[in-house]
Amino acid sequence: QAVPAGSHVRLNLQTGEREAKLPDRENGEGDTREERRRKRLGKVDVDANSFTSEELKKALAKMKESEKAERKVSFLFLKPCTVRKKFRPIEQLKEEFEKLNMKMETDYEIMVKLISKFNSSSSTLDEKVAALYDLEYYVHQV
Repeated sequence: QAVPAGSHVRLNLQTGEREAKLPDRENGEGDTREERRRKRLGKVDVDANSFTSEELKKALAKMKESEKAERKVSFLFLKPCTVRKKFRPIEQLKEEFEKLNMKMETDYEIMVKLISKFNSSSSTLDEKVAALYDLEYYVHQV
């Protein structure tokens, strides 16, 4: 819900609801309900007879048609050859990183190593705890 600028907004921690209050007037008096309604709506024409349901349906249909046309145009410009030029396969990236003496691992590979470290009988308690903390990070991403 949009609220006018200068409104007092708070989160009620007891109910979990967001509340908004219009600022009081300078003389200390609060606005009447109708005045608050007019301020909230601003210069919008709220007369129920200003638009017929047919006019609204036509306007909505035009919006949907223009949106479909935009999607179609943007889809036409995405050709598979241009997408392939932008992205490289992971195997190729791994090879390039190995040439730089850097090893690139996927999250899956790291998780498998952490699980094997945790299950290993040669790991100390501190290593197992560290492996669990690291594993928690990667699992949280998934």
